[in-house]
Amino acid sequence: MKQNIDNKQELFTGAEIFVKCLEAEGIDLVFGYPGGAVLHIYDELHKQNSVTHILVRHEQGAVHAAEGFAKSSNKPGVVLVTSGPGATNAITGIADAYMDSVPIVVFTGQVRTALIGNDAFQEVDTVGITRPCVKHNFMITDVKDMANTIKKAFYVASTGRPGPVVVDIPKDITEDKCEFVYPEKVSMRSYNPSVQINDKDIDLAVEKILKAKKPVIYAGGGVINSNASDELTKLAKYLNFPVTNTLMGLGCFPGSDPQFLQMLGMHGSYEANMAMHDCDLLIAVGARFDDRITGRLDKFSPNATVVHIDVDPSSISKNIKAHIPINGDVKDCINKIIKKTMDKKLKPMNLDSWWEQINEWRKKDSFKYIQEKDIIKPQYVVDRLYEITKGDAFITSDVGQHQMWAAQLYKFNKPKRWINSGGLGTMGFGLPSAMGVQFANPDSLVCCITGEASIQMCIQELSTCLQYGLPIKIINLNNRYMGMVRQWQEFFYEKRYAMSYMDALPDFVKLTESYGHVGYKVENPNDVDSAIIEAINKKDKLVFLDFITDPNENVFPMIATGAAHNKMILS
Repeated sequence: MKQNIDNKQELFTGAEIFVKCLEAEGIDLVFGYPGGAVLHIYDELHKQNSVTHILVRHEQGAVHAAEGFAKSSNKPGVVLVTSGPGATNAITGIADAYMDSVPIVVFTGQVRTALIGNDAFQEVDTVGITRPCVKHNFMITDVKDMANTIKKAFYVASTGRPGPVVVDIPKDITEDKCEFVYPEKVSMRSYNPSVQINDKDIDLAVEKILKAKKPVIYAGGGVINSNASDELTKLAKYLNFPVTNTLMGLGCFPGSDPQFLQMLGMHGSYEANMAMHDCDLLIAVGARFDDRITGRLDKFSPNATVVHIDVDPSSISKNIKAHIPINGDVKDCINKIIKKTMDKKLKPMNLDSWWEQINEWRKKDSFKYIQEKDIIKPQYVVDRLYEITKGDAFITSDVGQHQMWAAQLYKFNKPKRWINSGGLGTMGFGLPSAMGVQFANPDSLVCCITGEASIQMCIQELSTCLQYGLPIKIINLNNRYMGMVRQWQEFFYEKRYAMSYMDALPDFVKLTESYGHVGYKVENPNDVDSAIIEAINKKDKLVFLDFITDPNENVFPMIATGAAHNKMILS
């Protein structure tokens, strides 16, 4: 019987299917940089209008921008780069996203399948290189697998504990043809992020909650990833438990609330670290007990029963033994605890004496500083930025002293407002991540708090900001040093400041102006407010504020590596 040719399905190239997959997934923004291996895809992107491509100036910047986009929204970030150096330039950003559990999908070009393994031009083993720093990666070797693989990539990146997924696409796959069907759902035998929460563990946790005399809630970035900030706040307020945040968790509980103990850890507040040390019940929610939090492990919260709630079972008891492990989505777990306590109107013990002790510790005022007449203290700039913006800005940061001052002094009352590199500590993160935040929140004020060393790592993205009219405000705390390196050299290397002094800095104002933006140099403490206000008032301009700050200022409190977390250097 002769087949009716009218019933034949239309065939599409792999490049066309790629774009159709993004459309089906609801992706409308891609950060990237073109190259030979991905030109078929770029040609298809050029032909359509539903997916906007943002041309960055470096592939690392593309990934950080996608991170900023994902962290400040409820959407995954998407990156497209070419093979070889395009892929390797993206590795730092991919590793950063992996450490901080950021849902991004990175598409990398690859040489033609027949050339793989032949040391072809711009060939690297992207799957092999990225394997240690991704949640998962794929190589597409048949165009018929394109749609299903891309669906899997977004599913893996965004469910369970989020993370980066890399999809490597050889060039010939983008020109081969097949039918297009985008699956409604996918099933992966080796990946099942749905977790059945053990109600017995919830009951045990509630039992400890109701009997605790010195409790602390220790909340991390997992609360924000799970969109569980409202639930955590509701429970903490009902229980009257003190709350402390990790660097990544800031904003998941209101920073101006009297129950908030501020950030804990190496540069955390005195009251947070002391409360963690003395507590009898430690409820860890979406946090992983990293070394910057715990200090010396065998001295960490020695008298506490530890309840650890996390979606990732491998994080539970990894560093600190959990007496009551609760594996599951943070939001679901908190809601179960709410049902067992608030819904039954069960009240914990009277905590007046515990709060009296905490308030005694608070009197140390461990984040205090003295603003002098003649030189700008970096903390003062962050303080004034908070007061002037009323805490209603998105703040990105680079890595170093300025990051710690921002975390200490800018009070985040909402989640997804504090965007920084926590686990990997990536200098250069601040500006490109601010671009991603601005794209995700086009009508909001976005400020990047940085330092003169960090900002130069990805400063070429000022060009991207000009091309797309991004009105980011850059707050450069310029102390002419790699500040945190200098601080460690002062404390632990007998003031041998090896290679930490930045003695060949550009004129940041002229550099900013050369990119088509506005720059101001601020040296007098009396000019700090007016400079910030003028920058904010230039609503359609990127403004670079170069604050010349005290080069000798250090971040306090500080816990030395290997010290117990109640052994803080306060000044």
